[in-house]
Amino acid sequence: MGNRAAYIQQAVRELETRGIQITKMSSLIETEPVGGPPQGKYLNAVAECVTQLLPEDLLFTIQEIEKSIGRVKTIVDGPRVIDLDILLYDQIKIDKPDLVIPHPRMHSRDFVLTPLKEIAPQLLKGK
Repeated sequence: MGNRAAYIQQAVRELETRGIQITKMSSLIETEPVGGPPQGKYLNAVAECVTQLLPEDLLFTIQEIEKSIGRVKTIVDGPRVIDLDILLYDQIKIDKPDLVIPHPRMHSRDFVLTPLKEIAPQLLKGK
């Protein structure tokens, strides 16, 4: 919703100001929405980051960034100004109610796989 590219740029700046270094960033791609009510197209990107934060602290930080940009959770898979997800975190596997790593649906979503393939094709070999 809104100026999608500007929101992504703002999220990148917010990550960096919170000590999360972005080492690679994919191109922005526009895709059809998946699930949820009728809505406009998605604008997506994938970033590789370096952080000293533990996964749970990283989740809290990205949720705070979403709120600062104006995200309000209303409808599941509904329109939103920004949606930040943790796809992978080193080789760590976590399965908790509020955090699952690797992201459980990443391998079934082209809007994740296409930009991920751009910056880390080695992660998708055999998928």
